[in-house]
This record gives sequence, structure tokens and C-alpha cells, in this order.
Amino acid sequence: MQPEILSTIFITKRSNFMLIVEVKDGEAIDKVLKKYKRKFERAGILKELRRRKNFTKPSVTRRTEVLKAVYKEEMYGNKND
Repeated sequence: MQPEILSTIFITKRSNFMLIVEVKDGEAIDKVLKKYKRKFERAGILKELRRRKNFTKPSVTRRTEVLKAVYKEEMYGNKND
């Protein structure tokens, strides 16, 4: 009989994230790990960690958003012109 995995905790520098993976009796560990990886990816924890790694001023963030929007409009915008 396999030991049951009830929950997994991923701790970051500032806050705690807790991913709970339900394990059915007799379920293979490979399936459980796959569920965990999928849940981890969907939660966006790694993306959030990378975003928090360096501070970006709000004005810089806004400027990059505007530049991206301008680029998208020029590339994919009104094709009828």
C-alpha cells in the first residue's frame, strides 16, 4: 500500500501558497505528481515569483503596456487601410 499524499506546501519569501492534491486510494504516484504539476502551473506561482523578483515602477509597467498595445495595433489592427 502506498503512503497517501494529502497536501503539499510551497513557501515563498513573502507569503505561503498551499496546493492541495486529492489522492484516491490506490492511485499511482505518477498520476498524483502529474495532477500536482498541472495545478502548480495553473496557479501561476512560478510566474508570480518571477514577477516579484525585481520591482518595476508602475509608470514603467504602464509604458510597456502602451507600447505593446501600439505594436499590436500597427501589426494586427485595421487591415482594411
